Amino acid sequence: MKAAPKAALLIQPPKGFSPIDFRELWAYRELFLQFAWRDLSVRYKQAALGVAWAILTPLVTAGLFSLIFGLLGRMPTDGIPKATFYLAGLSIWLTFSGVLQNAAQSLVSQSALLTKVYFPRVLLPLTSTAVPLADGAMTFLVLLGIALYQGFVPSPHALYVVPLVALWAWVGAFGVGLWFAALNVRFRDVGYVLPFVTRLGLFASPVIYPISMIPERWHWLYAVNPAVGPIEWIRWALFHVGPHPGPAMFTSLPVAAVLLVSGAFYFRRMEHTFADVV
Repeated sequence: MKAAPKAALLIQPPKGFSPIDFRELWAYRELFLQFAWRDLSVRYKQAALGVAWAILTPLVTAGLFSLIFGLLGRMPTDGIPKATFYLAGLSIWLTFSGVLQNAAQSLVSQSALLTKVYFPRVLLPLTSTAVPLADGAMTFLVLLGIALYQGFVPSPHALYVVPLVALWAWVGAFGVGLWFAALNVRFRDVGYVLPFVTRLGLFASPVIYPISMIPERWHWLYAVNPAVGPIEWIRWALFHVGPHPGPAMFTSLPVAAVLLVSGAFYFRRMEHTFADVV
């Protein structure tokens, strides 16, 4: 007896502005882990210095900032040793900018996958954030060791604040990255704009200067930058030096949430065009 043919499964792109399907993402969790492991292994195994690059980059940058902005520019650091002050800011900023850039370039850099097989397209920008998150974790461990050596003992609540701050920074960076990822497929100019945006963001964030240099009445506007709140909170949680991050710093939190939600909806809205454009 001849078996009845199996019904064909028709996969259609989402219409309009639809949310991310988290049940579908969960069904593809093994693919997510494979993509993330691939990126991590390429990042560390195929480099001569391996994991050391994740530590050397922020350390060397913090050293240069200490020389240029600390010693020559005499930039205040609110009582925190100069190199440690800059390293704390870089631990968040390098993670933030890395998540943003990797997510923004993920679709274009892996365009061959988009035309060969179906999987939730958001997996590509999502898994691309594994490397900057791993780099940021290693940078933070070095920062914590230096802080302890210098006599700064974080209070117990820092154990709760630090993971939340890392999630806060990821939410804002990934939200912007989703916007850029969808736009980058359609407008390749985004690839040229992105380095300029990240360089501008470095100076628009309190990485090389303390927020005390910004007039307090403008803190709420300054904190519209989603990287500002996490940088200020990571310094305060570790060092307890300088003013406590005020309510204005929480402006970064709803901005980060709005960027993530709107970026996810726009990404889904444009998802049906990805395979045709790349």
